[in-house]
Amino acid sequence: MATYPEEAELEAESYRTTTYDYVFALPCFKISIRDLGAQFLPPLYSLVFIVGLLGNVVVIVILAKYRRLRIMTNIYLLNLAISDLLFLLTLPFWIHYVMWNNWMFGHFMCKLISGLYYLGLYSEVFFIILLTIDRYLAIVHAVFALRARTVTFGVITSVITWGLAGLAALPEFIFQGTQGDFEEFFCGPAYPENEEDHWKRFQALRMNIFALALPLLLMIVCYTGIIKTLMRCPNKKKYKAMRLIFVIMVVFFVFWAPYNLVLLLSAFQVSLLNDCEKSKQLDVAMQVTEVIAHTHCCVNPVIYAFVGERFQKYLRHFFHRHVAVHLSKYIPFLPSEKLERSSSISPSSGDPELSVVF
Repeated sequence: MATYPEEAELEAESYRTTTYDYVFALPCFKISIRDLGAQFLPPLYSLVFIVGLLGNVVVIVILAKYRRLRIMTNIYLLNLAISDLLFLLTLPFWIHYVMWNNWMFGHFMCKLISGLYYLGLYSEVFFIILLTIDRYLAIVHAVFALRARTVTFGVITSVITWGLAGLAALPEFIFQGTQGDFEEFFCGPAYPENEEDHWKRFQALRMNIFALALPLLLMIVCYTGIIKTLMRCPNKKKYKAMRLIFVIMVVFFVFWAPYNLVLLLSAFQVSLLNDCEKSKQLDVAMQVTEVIAHTHCCVNPVIYAFVGERFQKYLRHFFHRHVAVHLSKYIPFLPSEKLERSSSISPSSGDPELSVVF
């Protein structure tokens, strides 16, 4: 979607009144790309916003209600859900932007929303890395993990992670701003003069390193060690755990790799692409892969929380007690007495943690 800071130069082409991209003195009309985005992106991102908001709010409610924040894993899950929510709360602004082809929220909000968008994005990836390392320690180095996986360590590493995510998003807080005339504004980066190409390539390399290469490398190293350990374990659930490992890695790669690679190609398109048709194809590819990448925030609650057996138990209890019992008063065919009995039975407080390692 050309409304995000990564594609600010594309925004300048798509959202200004001038719709020409002069390559070898030939005009490149991109009005169709802009209209395509205005037609299809708002409903898609509205769906991402609703589904992601519901899933991540449920994670936070379950963690808070059942007071299961005494485990380091759950501290990371809570922070991951907050990261996703932080990103999701910026979506309504971008949806409005792409629908009206005009940034109406002012210079300060452009900086703030762009910065929060990247803060949520980087913190999401960093907490996925922490959850991966946490699983590795819990299985491969179980004895050491008993001492290291404490609430204090979880809180300290979470604070450090938010600080690192803030540093990674700092360029957006600095360079983002509104540009345009009295009738039409766009929200994008205003890099120092004669340094636009250098900063654009730096931003693309930063995203590819932090949001793709680094987490994927750590996943391969950690999950390879986990699989080797599970193969020596007689536990019957090891194959289910290995399938989940495979799903996590494939989902992460499928959702993030296309967007990052297109972003990298876009940053170096001056030397790689020199005709209008390829430039427009790149714009379309950017929009499509961006939708796929940002849908990952809807998948996080499923693969990192909902698959846990204990989390499922708490979720069923919460649903019966706070949703199904109330619905049974208005829906005749729901067995209200059975629901009331099941909701009165609280999950065991002796469970060691809310979300198991697998």
